[in-house]
Amino acid sequence: MQDKILLIEDDPAISEMVTSLLSKEGFCVVHASDGKEAMDLFEQQSFDLVLLDLMLPKQSGMDCLKQMRDQSLVPVLIISAKDSDVDKALGLGFGADDYLAKPFSVIELLARVKASIRRATEYSHQKEKREQQIIQIHELRIDIDNFQIYKNEKSIKLTNKEWEILKLFVQYPTKVFTKEQIYRLVWKEEYYGDENVINVHMSRLREKIEDDPGKPKYIETLWGIGYRLGEF
Repeated sequence: MQDKILLIEDDPAISEMVTSLLSKEGFCVVHASDGKEAMDLFEQQSFDLVLLDLMLPKQSGMDCLKQMRDQSLVPVLIISAKDSDVDKALGLGFGADDYLAKPFSVIELLARVKASIRRATEYSHQKEKREQQIIQIHELRIDIDNFQIYKNEKSIKLTNKEWEILKLFVQYPTKVFTKEQIYRLVWKEEYYGDENVINVHMSRLREKIEDDPGKPKYIETLWGIGYRLGEF
């Protein structure tokens, strides 16, 4: 079965180029040229991935993203000429899975598309495993019910906060979390910009679960944005 992609882009040249590229790679591409048309299509059909421009007529890309996240966890890859750290953080903070700045190479676009769909597929598999409350991620085995974690069958002792941080990532493996989101979800308090608290706990957690904490593979850093579960 073909993976189905919703392309939301108002530039005809870019739309034609992206549609042609993805179609040749075996994807089914549905195109919308404005935000309103995009949301009509999104509510009428199911998609495996959304490619979303931010600068759109009738309804902004950011408004589309917020509306999509109220309805679905479908992976969303932002493609936009807006390339500041603020725009990236806003897009990812509102629930986008990845960000690609224009102009982009077709090779990078294709790699990001395939990676986003792969992560979403792995997420659905992990969702089935979560029903049993035991999650296997590479060398890690996480028993949610019993608050236990093993690496190569060896038990690892985590503090309560370390456990909650790790659980957050493994339960939402496709999502990028900012430091503010991690603090609010784990500490359940307002975040006032004290990055040291997150940095210390993340460092200690990595020392316990990573082969090389300096080159982490389980929890990936997106510099200037936040963290997400690494790809395997």
